[in-house]
Amino acid sequence: MRFATYKAQGETFYGAVTEEGMIALNALCPQWATLYDVIAAEGLTELASLAADRPVTHRDFTYEMVLPNAPRILCVGVNFPDRNAEYKDGSAQPKYMSLFPRFSSGFTGHDQNLVRPPENHTLDYEGEVAIVIGKGGRRITQDDAYDHIAALTLCNEGTIRDWVRHAKFNVTQGKNWDRSGAIGPWLVPFTDAKQLDDARIITRVNGEVRQDDVLSRMMFPIRREIEYISTFMTLQPGDIIITGTPTGAGARFDPPRYLKPGDVIEIEVEGIGTLRNGVEDEVLS
Repeated sequence: MRFATYKAQGETFYGAVTEEGMIALNALCPQWATLYDVIAAEGLTELASLAADRPVTHRDFTYEMVLPNAPRILCVGVNFPDRNAEYKDGSAQPKYMSLFPRFSSGFTGHDQNLVRPPENHTLDYEGEVAIVIGKGGRRITQDDAYDHIAALTLCNEGTIRDWVRHAKFNVTQGKNWDRSGAIGPWLVPFTDAKQLDDARIITRVNGEVRQDDVLSRMMFPIRREIEYISTFMTLQPGDIIITGTPTGAGARFDPPRYLKPGDVIEIEVEGIGTLRNGVEDEVLS
């Protein structure tokens, strides 16, 4: 079962995704205003039961960022060995992971365009798996870490590269331009460690493979990410952790291959799906 946030007929819904269209479920769950509230209440199993055998309600719709009101999104940077080597600084694997925040306003949904701002045209792609926390906790052990995951989704962690260099120790401003990235298309409930341990992530730009790696090669596996992050902050249901991107982003080509209007980026992980986005220039009013 897959669950998404979407718009149809001028209204926002959440529901189940089928091959024929969407099954709206929010009217059946007045106690949960959004899909984020479903996660916070550990309600995905109940949502799946409600969707069973119900007819499609919407065939014409547009995807939204899957949890548009998620208050906390934390990203793990430089988390594949080849990605670390791209920096050409001779550094070995770091002892601790790099982390930075992103905000929901920086993301759009599946099949929507990423927005390239007029201030800078170094818009880049980063294909990643994102996990959604379902059960909160502090100082979670690696052995227990997967018990705290509710669902999986995909992220294009779009970045304005020049703006991550505006300060010595800060990438936040380059990572949070409005609608510069995407999360979706949907949530897939997490039920089996193999969904992550055996996952292969592939990013294509205009059909060309740019990134291709397996999550088992991460320098900081997802179990370690949950353990480390929950040491300094109490994880809460609905928190999103964006787990790291492989080598092959546009900035690392010579010359760089940044995104431009008309490009199509696809991020694929078997068992989760494919997140697809175009690119457009921001229209100034």
